[in-house]
Amino acid sequence: QVQLVESGGGLVQAGGSLRLSCVASGRTSSDYYMGWFRQALGKERLFVAAIKWSGAGTHYGDSVKGRFTISRDAAKNTVYLEMNTLKPEDTAVYYCAAGLIPANWITTWNFYDYWGQGTQVTVSS
Repeated sequence: QVQLVESGGGLVQAGGSLRLSCVASGRTSSDYYMGWFRQALGKERLFVAAIKWSGAGTHYGDSVKGRFTISRDAAKNTVYLEMNTLKPEDTAVYYCAAGLIPANWITTWNFYDYWGQGTQVTVSS
């Protein structure tokens, strides 16, 4: 079992920045992918970014490329999502997820086994 706890959400003006954190505990593995997804009210859950727990390789959704950065600190069992140049359309609940996933499916939310409770990000115009 893996437990995930997100933090760092909040209200920010357009153009601003936030950093989300996801602390993992339990039986993590270097083979796990750690992902960030987001879900706006009434919309489907969308892929934001992913990184292998070993740190090998990062992946981003098209809408966040060049603005968001995913990273992990193995010593702190923490994955971060640095979000810059935020836009109102980035407003959503952001979820951290983990799982042993084939690389071709890391953008698909239902392949992930473990989820955090989510953290709200609101970007005002």
